[in-house]
Amino acid sequence: MQRNFLIIAAIFLFLEVYIYQAIRTLTDNFWIRLGYWVASLAVYGIFAYEVTHFQRSDRSTMRAQIMISLFLIFIMPKIFVVLFLLIDDIFRTGSYLAGLTQPKEHFFPERRKFLSIVGLGLGGVLSALFIDGITFGKYRHTVRKIKVKIPGLSKSFKGYKVIQISDVHSGSFSDPSKLQHAIDLINEQNPDLVLFTGDMVNNIADEFKPFIPLFSKIRAKDGKLAVLGNHDYGDYVTWTSQDAKKKNLDTLIEYEKQAGFDMLRNENRVIERNGEKLYILGVENWGLKPFPQFGKIDDALKGVPESAPKILMSHDPTHFDYVVKKHPGNIHLTLSGHTHGMQFGLDLKNVKWSPVQYRYPKWADLYESEGKLLYVNRGFGVLGYPGRVGVLPEITLFELS
Repeated sequence: MQRNFLIIAAIFLFLEVYIYQAIRTLTDNFWIRLGYWVASLAVYGIFAYEVTHFQRSDRSTMRAQIMISLFLIFIMPKIFVVLFLLIDDIFRTGSYLAGLTQPKEHFFPERRKFLSIVGLGLGGVLSALFIDGITFGKYRHTVRKIKVKIPGLSKSFKGYKVIQISDVHSGSFSDPSKLQHAIDLINEQNPDLVLFTGDMVNNIADEFKPFIPLFSKIRAKDGKLAVLGNHDYGDYVTWTSQDAKKKNLDTLIEYEKQAGFDMLRNENRVIERNGEKLYILGVENWGLKPFPQFGKIDDALKGVPESAPKILMSHDPTHFDYVVKKHPGNIHLTLSGHTHGMQFGLDLKNVKWSPVQYRYPKWADLYESEGKLLYVNRGFGVLGYPGRVGVLPEITLFELS
């Protein structure tokens, strides 16, 4: 532990040496330099305190949010400055070694000043983006409209509107009223059915309790269905007993019921129109380890004709590739969440990138494989970093045909 701490401290010291070079290059004002060191030491002090006092049994996510926010806003942007100055130093060193027999000046103050300005500027922009993501980004909910063809779907369901939300993580929000606009957006779509694909809380059921009145306002003609996500099971906190952990899960399911959600645990529900049927399947969480694999498609398919149109709710998108698309149950559309788009990236019409894609190749939008469809929702809330940059919180509206 001590060795790891020393390594991390050495890395931070290396960063600060380069940052201070940039500050010194741009100004010789004593008070600016002093202010920089005072602010940096304060940030590192708070960061160190939060890290050393963090415990797995701490059920509050506030400490984690503070640590991640400090790192992203004050520490990570400094990498830009270091990158520019380090490249300059490598270039200067190489130039010097290559010209040992031809002594000349290898230091260019104007170039150093320019690189310092560019590095500090880019670092400042990145910090501003992370601050904006915390202040406003996590509330910029957007409705994405998707038209989906489901084989065997009756004409009675043509134009049927399904809303998907996922990953609310209610424990990451302190004021339910700030999400009222998102609930209004859902109701403005006049949905026939609302499907929630897991992670209503971060850790414990009581996180959702203040949000019950708000989510009770969601209206849908054929009701609201839900499944569990990996965070809903309470696996990331320490419980006094298995009974306490089970009671927490039962309480969460009851709270969601009070908000109008019918929880599907490896089972199905039937939506009927003019005698025609659409089956909604819901499985418990199934993910690659270390995530639990409680999902049982065979149980969810009991009583469902093979040729019947089906929509599956399964929290983790890896379930689709490893199980669903190969399953003989002929499931046409799977709805997942889980990835959040890592709450950071580029999410443009023709350019999509997020670091999360290196763990989850199917991380956002609609995918087709072996004739089956998977839609991955970007998430309604936030986790860890309490903001969003580039990847906005999502409400998905499906129009069936």
